Amino acid sequence: MAKHALLSASSSHRWLNCPPSARASEGMEDKGSAFARQGTDAHTLCEYKVKKALGMEPRDPTEDLDYFDAEMDNCTNEYCAFVMEQMEAAKVFCKDPQLMVEQRLDYSRWVPEGFGTGDAVIVADRELHVIDFKYGLGVLVEAEENPQIRCYALGALDAYDGIYDIETVKMTIFQPRRGNVSTAVMDKTDLLTWAETVLAPTAKLAYEGGGEYKAGDHCQFCKLKATCRKRAEYNLELARYDFEMPSSLEPNEIAVILPRIDELVSWGKDIKEYALQQALRGEKYDGFKVVEGRSVRKYTDEAVVAATVSNAGYDPFERKLLGITAMTSRLGRKKFEELLGDLVVKPQGKPVLVPESDKRPAMNTAADDFNV
Repeated sequence: MAKHALLSASSSHRWLNCPPSARASEGMEDKGSAFARQGTDAHTLCEYKVKKALGMEPRDPTEDLDYFDAEMDNCTNEYCAFVMEQMEAAKVFCKDPQLMVEQRLDYSRWVPEGFGTGDAVIVADRELHVIDFKYGLGVLVEAEENPQIRCYALGALDAYDGIYDIETVKMTIFQPRRGNVSTAVMDKTDLLTWAETVLAPTAKLAYEGGGEYKAGDHCQFCKLKATCRKRAEYNLELARYDFEMPSSLEPNEIAVILPRIDELVSWGKDIKEYALQQALRGEKYDGFKVVEGRSVRKYTDEAVVAATVSNAGYDPFERKLLGITAMTSRLGRKKFEELLGDLVVKPQGKPVLVPESDKRPAMNTAADDFNV
């Protein structure tokens, strides 16, 4: 089993905000998920394709991947093309850049026992470029102010600065299923200053189990999220509002509640799931019991059902036009645009209330129209 760093780069957003959570969750079972395993398969395919593009002869892992499909094939092709484009761009200002794939990066100079793996690292005179592939679809990942990719960049900088004359550090998140290519650029000195003044002292605190618990969006992937008292206190603060008469709430009060709603809902779901798992192990909760949920009928053998209905003279199948995502996977992006580009329209999305920090432009409201 691969060793994992206590203060991993992937969990840095959490332990930088809540230092004691690192030690408090140490040793707790990491159940993983189908999404994580799917991401691992995609990363394996990315590594293979980039190495092959570099002229190496790696073994094709496709037949070993449980989650391989046309979408994964397309996304990893896009990633490989992007990485190779960045490599060619580096050759413009450096005659001998290097591209490292799945490179082990040690950032223990700032974080005790800190190490991670960089999906693609391009080292050249003037510029270091770290590229992190994200296959996830649920959470949009930005490169700006991203501590995970900064840790990777620090590891690469510590290994190659001096061999190359690096001035600027470029950090890119490549998230094809969200159509997201996010890049942040920092001067080398600014990144090192952040490492010395923010990362290192907080990492020391976290490694020693010190600091104070703090709740926030960083709780999402914490193993303690269901039972953490600080998170409970954070969410239960909303109980001081009287929700029986929401019309009595003033706009400024609603503005205080809005940023907390998603976290409150997420916390409630985490509590319910934790309580269910504990109840299945025998824990008793006053006023609650475990029952069998709603069940949906299903065929025991679809192939036999299809054959039986066909033999009876009926068509057991229904025809349905492939959706845009499935059709793109079937045809490939280039062919899809060639054949169907003029036949696709994107209607206006449903209005959503989001924080002002969201990068999407604001919609015109009725008040805006009135003021024109």
